[in-house]
Amino acid sequence: MVQVRSKSGVARSGGDNRFIGSRILIIEARFYDDIADELAAGAIAEIEAQGASYERVVVPGALEIAQALVAAVAAGRFDEGMADFDGVVALGCVIRGETSHYDIVVNNANHWLMDVAIGQAIPVGNAILTVDTQAQALARAQGGRDGKGGDAARACFALIDAARRFQGEEQ
Repeated sequence: MVQVRSKSGVARSGGDNRFIGSRILIIEARFYDDIADELAAGAIAEIEAQGASYERVVVPGALEIAQALVAAVAAGRFDEGMADFDGVVALGCVIRGETSHYDIVVNNANHWLMDVAIGQAIPVGNAILTVDTQAQALARAQGGRDGKGGDAARACFALIDAARRFQGEEQ
């Protein structure tokens, strides 16, 4: 497999067909539409480059991402043997404000997301940006496949690949 390093240092696959037929659930918080658009563009570009397909679910903010994942799990969308999805890409942004609300949202959004992912053995690529300014968020989100949305999709694919290897489905 050919790999190229993105500007963030995360390996980017050259596309070796391992993920053709894979389905990814994108859960995107759209509290900041411009940032969400950039994150989604990068994630989608990477998913399509890998030959996978996706479904997008939009939630209002970062705290709702884990709740949407729980709803998908409860609906049987990750049931073994007949799963609709092989993994999840979580996209969102939390920008520091003048109150402690930032800390509450950042800590809980990431904790709850990882709690569900680990408890349900779901590969999750996490691009919930935690930044001080909107300019920092845009700098991280932009770049297409080289932005944080693309990084999160690659992380999801790496975890799908690891799960397949542990299950003896190495390709």
